[in-house]
Formats: sequence, C-alpha cells, structure tokens
Amino acid sequence: MKIYNSLNEIQDEIGSGQTSCKQLVEGYLFNIESKKHLNAFVEVYHQEALLKAEEIDLKMANGSAGKLAGMIIGLKDVLCHKNHGLQAGSKILENFQSQFNGTAVQRLLDEDAIIIGRQNCDEFAMGSSNENSSFGNVLNDIDNNKVPGGSSGGSSAAVQANMCLASIGSDTGGSVRQPAAFCGVIGLKPTYSRISRYGLVAYASSFDCIGPITRSIEDAALLLEVMSGKDDNDSTVSHLEVPKYTEQLTFNKRVKVGYLKESLGEGISKDTKLATERSLRLLKDQGHEVEEIAFPLLEYILPTYYILTTAEASSNLSRFDGVKYGYRSSNATNLESMYKKTRGEGFGKEVKKRIMLGTFILSAGFYDAYYSKAQKVRRLIKEETDRIFQKYDFIVIPTTPNTAFKIGEHSSDPIAMYLADLFTVQANLVGIPAISIPNGNDDDGMPIGLQIMTKSFGEQQLLAFSKYILDISKN
Repeated sequence: MKIYNSLNEIQDEIGSGQTSCKQLVEGYLFNIESKKHLNAFVEVYHQEALLKAEEIDLKMANGSAGKLAGMIIGLKDVLCHKNHGLQAGSKILENFQSQFNGTAVQRLLDEDAIIIGRQNCDEFAMGSSNENSSFGNVLNDIDNNKVPGGSSGGSSAAVQANMCLASIGSDTGGSVRQPAAFCGVIGLKPTYSRISRYGLVAYASSFDCIGPITRSIEDAALLLEVMSGKDDNDSTVSHLEVPKYTEQLTFNKRVKVGYLKESLGEGISKDTKLATERSLRLLKDQGHEVEEIAFPLLEYILPTYYILTTAEASSNLSRFDGVKYGYRSSNATNLESMYKKTRGEGFGKEVKKRIMLGTFILSAGFYDAYYSKAQKVRRLIKEETDRIFQKYDFIVIPTTPNTAFKIGEHSSDPIAMYLADLFTVQANLVGIPAISIPNGNDDDGMPIGLQIMTKSFGEQQLLAFSKYILDISKN
C-alpha cells in the first residue's frame, strides 16, 4: 500500500477517484496483519472500520463528510471508546469495555475519522519503552531488536509502519514525543487543559495530556483543532477559543531561539548532539537569533516529576480494586484478601513500584519532606521557564538524549530508563506545549527527534515554526 503522509493527499486522491475510504481501510488492515509481529495493536476493528469506510465514502460523494473524512486513526489503549475494549495495557482491566466515548474520541468520530483499532502501550502509561504492557513488547519497525519508545509505543510504531495515518496517544512526561522521536514521526503534546481529559484513563491528573502522532504538521494541526475546546465534563479544561491552526501554518518572521546548554552536554549521544547542532546552525543561517541558555534546574526535573506523578498515580489507581469492574482474583478468602490479591496479581511490576513509591511519598512523616517540597520545586521550574519565554520565542533541544535502545537493555537499570524522558518532562511539569519532529538518523539508521517548546497556548506558532524547520531542512 502507498504511504500517505497527510490527509490532504488522501482527500485529493479520493476526490479524483484514485482511491476510496474502503480501499484505504483494506490497505491499512493488510499492513496491520503483515506486520503483526510488531505487536502495535491489541485489538483491530476489521468489520466495523470497513462498514464505517463505506458510510463515509457515501458522505464524501454527496458532500456531507466531516473534516477528518479519509483519516484512519488508531487509539492508544487508555482512551474510552464506547462499547470497545479498554485495558490500559493491564491485566487488572481484563475484559473491560468502555461505557462511553471520551470527549476527544467523540470529536474525532463527529468529524468522520475512522478508528481502526486500539494500540498497545505501557501499563497505565507508565514506561518509556513499551516493555511494561501485559500484552507484551512493541517492536520498532526499523529495527525489531529495539524499542519504539513509550508509553505510546504502539501508537508511534503503527504510524511509523503505515498501519494507520495517525494515532492518538497520551503524554504525561513525554509519552507522545519520546516514542515519536524513536520512530521518526511527529508527536505533539499540547498545553495542559487544551484538550479535555474526559475519557482518558488517569495516570497523573495534573500532568496528563492527549496528543496526536502523525506524519505531517498539517495533520497534527487538524487533529488538535478538532479535539480541543471547552467541555462540561472536564472542569480543568481551558475555555479559551480554539484557533484555526490549519489556516495559520505559514511562518515568515525572525525569532529568538534558546537552547539549553545542559541538553548538549554529558550523556548525549554523538549523533543526537550533531543533529541538534546542525538544526540550530540552520536556524542561525536563516537569520534567527540562536543563543545558549543555562538551566541549572534541569537536574531537579526528573526527581520532581517522579515524586509528583507517583503520588498522583497512587491515588488515581486506588479505584482498581476488583470490586466493580475488571479483574478479580479467584484466590481471595475475604474482602481484604480480595483487594490485596486482585491488585497484587492484576498490576504489573512497574505499576506496583510506582503505586508503592507514591503511597510512601504521601504517607505521614514524608509528605512534607517529599511531596510538598516537589510542588515548590515545580513552581520554581515553571517560573524559570516563564522567564525564558519572556526573552525567547522557542526552546529547541533534542527530544531524547539517545536514539531507540535495545529491548531489555535498561530493564535492570530503572535510572537509565527514566533518563530517556530527561528532556520531555519539563513541558509536562510546567504545562507548556511541545512537539517532537524528525531530525535525521544516527549511524545505525535510527531516527533522531528534535523537540521545540513554547509558551502556554502557543500551539499556533509552535506548529508553524515546526513546519518551517522541516521545510528548510529538506532544502
């Protein structure tokens, strides 16, 4: 099947009669089956997608189709899709079906997107490699011995391997951007509150964001435009008007770009550093101001992130106890043992580790020492980031310190695993938008990602600038 890089290409070919929604779905279904070994999908909606394609072909023929007609999408297994399975990559939600559509999912369906299946992910979105799923590892399509990143590993691998045009993932500390970098595609984390979280399985509620994974900036802009906006079901969502992102992708001004000195220092692979320096030099050659910024708080970002997210996770995941839905242990003898055995057998190792760490952090005697202090550091990081954006339009750094690593390489070293998110967690801590775009490949042919950040609700300029960088990089 032909590789389409944008919905515009697809809609042009449908309009000229070269293809149809049904043919597209058939092509993607063939790719999903032929690349089954990647383990990107945990469930595929074969017949449903084909029937929906026929319906949308008729709509397109009579001119009543929505903005996303012709877009074949996969959903990360943390998004509620009515009457479809939802497990968050966990045994504890075995055989659970969602009773409603999340707001983002409903808005996709309202614009005639075709959802082709749900995609593998680290359990409860906790991971950087997609090795923590109860459904097994996801493989990187470029090198099957390497990870696709996480936690939205299945979503990124599916777009990478041409199993769907786009995926919708979630990003708590880099879970859209980091796998997008490892797979050579585009991953966008919007401003916190830009997209409603209603219908997203919660990991850490003050960090979680829904975001698109695509092959083009145009598609990322379109999906953001469709999914964003106020929602009565989410009290934390922004009521700011949603710009027409798709109509404002032209970039023709000179800007000030800062890059963090620490992001090009120790621990960064040679190829990643060279690729980032090349992009910064290219921007300078185009007449933009590019300056080094010292960010001494960088060393506190990961500890702060893990203290706060594990604390929130321990609270959020307390609802999974075997009483109302999901897995229930058959070895229980009374109510207390049912709780303990259900959670002990249902949760995986990484999730249990984070729940226990979060419970410890919130416990009497440690709350002030860890949780309260981390909240204060979070505020300092936000204030320092805001100061940067008073002077600079964008921060440009590598998405990850290194390219995709081998499966199992960091399994016995959690610190090395957590460092894969070193550059992505800042955006979640302070709530700003960030994007990862492809930035060449290393000597082994593995993709390198370039991350661009800007001030809150600056998605319009972020998308336009990202498209500009991709365009000048090709020339």
